[in-house]
Parts: sequence; structure tokens; C-alpha cells
Amino acid sequence: MTWPAFHLFGRGVQLEMPLDAPPHDGRSLLVRLRALGLKGIRRCVLTTNRAVMVSYRGDELRVHASYLNAPRHVLLAIVTFVHGRSRRARRAAEQLILEHAPRLSPGERPRRRRRAPNSRQEDAHLVAELTRHHELYNRQYFGGGLARIAIHVSGRMRSRLGQYTAAGDDAAPEITIGRSHIRRHGWDEALHTLLHEMVHQWQAEHGLALDHGAAFRAKARDIGIEPRARRAVTRSSFGGGAIVGGPVSIPKFAGTE
Repeated sequence: MTWPAFHLFGRGVQLEMPLDAPPHDGRSLLVRLRALGLKGIRRCVLTTNRAVMVSYRGDELRVHASYLNAPRHVLLAIVTFVHGRSRRARRAAEQLILEHAPRLSPGERPRRRRRAPNSRQEDAHLVAELTRHHELYNRQYFGGGLARIAIHVSGRMRSRLGQYTAAGDDAAPEITIGRSHIRRHGWDEALHTLLHEMVHQWQAEHGLALDHGAAFRAKARDIGIEPRARRAVTRSSFGGGAIVGGPVSIPKFAGTE
């Protein structure tokens, strides 16, 4: 994510704030978090994103605005989320942060529920194979660290090969692969797309931006897939077992529709 932000700590500049004064903006929240042990973060941006409460990338931290009023132990959890040395510590911090997540206020309308992909009964074997490969790739490329996730095959995806959808207010995260993508381009390409979306899942579960920036490209290269948002695909028959991925547009090639 490329976000609006501001630099806080210039050379020779010192920010001070009484520790009993509640933070009121990103700048003062950063001061409070630094007093609690946060290091290496130079910018703090407040958000109203209900899907992601806290995320960081490089020297920038993004925090939902509701955490301005969070108690000290929740702010400490944010620090642990950034600096935790073990997965267990980070998971515990995430749980504490989510317990303080904002709730709908009286009269506020909830967001529309996510429209379920139109998986068909005849897609069941495809979903089962995609799920099996997710488990396989999770062990092989991510050390088994990714959570289990719902996988769908959708007939609605006309211009995208696949999609990772982050958790929302009332929906769990999911990965969707286009039925036409599998039919037109073959199983090898569909598995590459699955692995591409798993990199996005990895980003989300590590509090990273869901984009195709430096973190995505580095991870993609590490596991051996194309480190790009778009890739060229051509019509193929079913079969094979190589891997190919992503929320990418299907280009018009000779032999493709």
C-alpha cells in the first residue's frame, strides 16, 4: 500500500508528550508507542479500515483510529505485534488487538455481506484438489505457517485469474480461482495462481500491505513464482503438476478468447 504519511523524527528533533495525556492523532500515538518500546517506525497513519486493524511495512505503521483510546496493555500488544520474536507472542498480541476492535455504533449500518462465489457441485473435485495443494504448498513454501482457508471456484471471474479476499466485518478470508481460468489455461496455471494468492494470504497474516510491492516480490521470488501482478497465460489442456498465480487480467493472445 502506498499511503499518505508524514515524517516525524528529523535530525535533532525531539517529541515530548505527557504519558498521561491520551494520543489524539497519528503523531501523538507514535510518541506513546515509542515510549512503550516501539522502534524503527518513523510514521504512524490512522485509518478507518474495518478489515485491517494494525499493519506495518518498512518504517510506517497503520493503526485504526479507534486505538487512540486503547488502554496501555492494548498499545503494548501493538508493540509486540511489530517486534514479537516468536509466532506465539505475535498471535497473542493479535488476539488482544482484535478484542479491542471497533464495533458498530447504534444506528450505523453494517457493510453488505460478501457475495458468496457461485461454486457448483461439479466443482467439488476442483475445490478438493486446490485445498490439498494449499496444504502441500503451505508446508513446502511457508513452513506450515499459513492458516487453513476456504477455497472457491467461481464462474463470475471474467478478467481475473484468482483473488485473495481478506477477512471482513462478517466474513472469513478466502481464496477464489476462476473456473474459466482452469478451463482455458489448465491445471498448472491454476496452481501457480493459487500459490500467488497464498503469498497475499501470507502478507495479510503478517500484517503487511496486500499489494505487489517489495515484500510480495521478494516472497514470490523466494518460492519460485513470477513476482508480478500480471502474467501472460495461454490456452492449455488439463494435466501436469507444475505451479503458476494472481489477481491478474487475462491478456488476449492468439488462441484465447
